[in-house]
Parts: sequence; structure tokens; C-alpha cells
Amino acid sequence: MTDDARHLLVVAHTGRADSLEAGIHVCRRLIAAGITPVVSDDELADLREAAPDLQPLALLGVDVPPSALELVIVLGGDGTILRAAELARGCDAPLLGVNLGHVGFLAEAEREDLDETVQRALDGDYVVEERMALSVRVKRGREVAYETWALNEATVEKASRERSLEVVVEVDQRPLSTFGCDGLVMSTPTGSTAYAFSGGGPVLWPGLEAILVVPLAAHALFARPLVVAPDSPVAIELLDRSQGSGVLWCDGRRTFELPPGARVVIRRSSKPVRLARLTPRPFVDRLVNKFALPVDGWRGPASESAAAEERGRA
Repeated sequence: MTDDARHLLVVAHTGRADSLEAGIHVCRRLIAAGITPVVSDDELADLREAAPDLQPLALLGVDVPPSALELVIVLGGDGTILRAAELARGCDAPLLGVNLGHVGFLAEAEREDLDETVQRALDGDYVVEERMALSVRVKRGREVAYETWALNEATVEKASRERSLEVVVEVDQRPLSTFGCDGLVMSTPTGSTAYAFSGGGPVLWPGLEAILVVPLAAHALFARPLVVAPDSPVAIELLDRSQGSGVLWCDGRRTFELPPGARVVIRRSSKPVRLARLTPRPFVDRLVNKFALPVDGWRGPASESAAAEERGRA
């Protein structure tokens, strides 16, 4: 491959037939355009088994380093997009998601728009939006035992169903409250529509920068969700009197066991996640579409230009 070759990573949930078929289709489109698709080792065997004639393919990390990626085309639901974000972590390539799942909050396009999406990827016809991520660190005393990151959320949960966690919550290196609970969710605005939402947290617009803290089944009078400033570190410490150990999950993908005394520190990451957007539109429209919210009877502006004019008068 030449130094000026274009490198587009294709990430598909190849365990599902529709996603595998979409991955093959996208790879064929890229090959027809003179581009060698880049795939991870997770997908390479499945793609070659399903389509033996699918050549050439480049292997991420072997043939092409992550730093050389131009764009990541993701075919699947939000879980597949989170996996793609993990693969692309450390490089500047934005993620362009095509929803083949159910809700697909992180996806930019739907299944029926696949060909147009690939063409716009080939043309570079998209804008890039940056989303805040979390830096996650586990400490035992002064030692750092584990370090990772999260796009949606980091959760501290009890490891055993019949036992609860005793935790102390700290913000800005000052104690806030101590209580027993099933766990806590520390979420970005992007993740506020995921686990934090299920736990009773508010929806935060993705343009915000903040850390959302949502206690899960807390035995306390003061256990409301908190929206914390992005530069205020949040710490969760498992007290020695906890009835059992806990477990840290980040985006439901990366996990680490937390014994009593472990301390999880959450901060804003210095490196955001970049998403490719084809048609930037108000986040409220995405909420309405993804949650099928009733908006019958609304008499607002009938066109985008009228809406822009209305916003100018507000």
C-alpha cells in the first residue's frame, strides 16, 4: 500500500446475518472505489468465510496502524459502535454509524440509507462532532491498579446479587454522602440516554460537558442523580464494611473487580470521541425519533428555514 492510500475501517456485528451481509456489501463498495477495506481480526475470518472472493482486505494493527485510519464505518447497534470506539481509541478517525439494531442513539444513518452513507463516506461529505469521554482510574491506596476510559458510562456495581455495596461518594476531593446501594452510574451526556436513563437519571444534551452520577437502589435520603461540572473529579470508594466486592464496568465492555477499599476516580478525558455526522439536526429530533415520543398537535415552524428564523427571534 502506498503512503497516500485511504484507510477506512469497517466494523460489523458479524454474528448477526443482516450485519454480516451489510459488512460484505460495504467492503465490496470500497473495493470497487479502489480502496482496500480495513477490518479487525474479529471480523476477518467471518467475512472471508461468508464471501471467499472478498479481496483485498487489510487487517487493523497488522497491515494498517490505527493512526492511519481516515474513517470508521460501523454497522450495527450502539453496542457495535462502542466496540468500534474501543478499536479506534488513540486515533483521530471519526465513527460513522449505520443503525442495524433497535434504538441506535449513536448511529447517524439507518439501514435503508446504507448506499448513500457509503458514498458520502467516500466523498468525505460529513462533519465531525466531538463527544466528551471519561477517564477512569482504580486506586488501591496510592497505587493505580487499573486505568481505562468510557464513552457512555462507568458503573460500580455489586458483584453478588444478595449483597449490597457500602460506598462513600466524593466530588472535588470532598465527601458528599455514604450509603448502601446496588451500584452507581457515572455517565457522560452521550450516555445519559443509556444505563443512566434506565436508573432514573435525566437526559443531557450531548453538547454539554458534565458528569452525571446516578445511584442505583440506594438506601439513603439523599440519593438523587447529580450533574457535576466536567472539571470536578468524582470518586466512589468501597468501604471496608461492604458486604462483598464490587465490579467496575466501562461501556459494558471493560471490567475490573473492586475489593473493599478500592477507589474509582472519574474525570473528563482529555481525548474526546469523534462522531461523523451526515445531517446535523437538533438533538430533540433524535429523542423524538428514537423514543417514538408523541408530538401530535405541535404548530411550530414547518421548515428548517422557518425554524432558524424562529430561533433568531427567540
